[in-house]
Amino acid sequence: MDATFWALIGLVLFFAVIIWAKVPGKITGALDNRADDIRKELDEARKLREEAQALLSEYQRKRHEAEGEAEAIVTEASSEAERLTVETNQALEEMIARRTKAAEDKIAQAETQAIAEVRAKAADVAVAAAEQILTAKVKDKVADDILAKSIAQVKDRLN
Repeated sequence: MDATFWALIGLVLFFAVIIWAKVPGKITGALDNRADDIRKELDEARKLREEAQALLSEYQRKRHEAEGEAEAIVTEASSEAERLTVETNQALEEMIARRTKAAEDKIAQAETQAIAEVRAKAADVAVAAAEQILTAKVKDKVADDILAKSIAQVKDRLN
C-alpha cells in the first residue's frame, strides 16, 4: 500500500466527517445569513438615501423661499429708502422756503422801520427848521401861539 492510497482514504474520510458534521449546511446557512444581513443593510441604505433625498429637496425649497424673502426685503428697503429721500428733500425745500420767507419778512420789516425812522428824523428836522424860521420872522405872543400850534400839527401828521 502506497502513500497515495492512504491519502485517498484520508481524503474520503475527511469528506465523510465534513458531511456527517453537516458543515456544508452550516456554511450554506452562514452564507444565507450573510446574504440576508447584506440585503437588510441595502434596504436600510435605500431608506436612508430616500430620507436624505427628501431632506435635500426640503432644504432646497426652504433656501429658495429664503432667497425670495431676501429679495422682497431688499426691494422693500430700496423703495423705503427712495420714499424717505423724497420726503427728506421735500422737507428740506419747505424749510428753505420758510427761512427765505422769514428773511424776506425781516428785511421788509427793517426797511419799514428804517423808513419810519427817516421820516421821524425828517419831521424833527423840519419842525426845528420851521421853529427857527418862524422865531426869526414872527414875534410877539401871536407868533408864539401860531408856532406852538404848527409844531403840534406837524408832529401829529408825521407820526
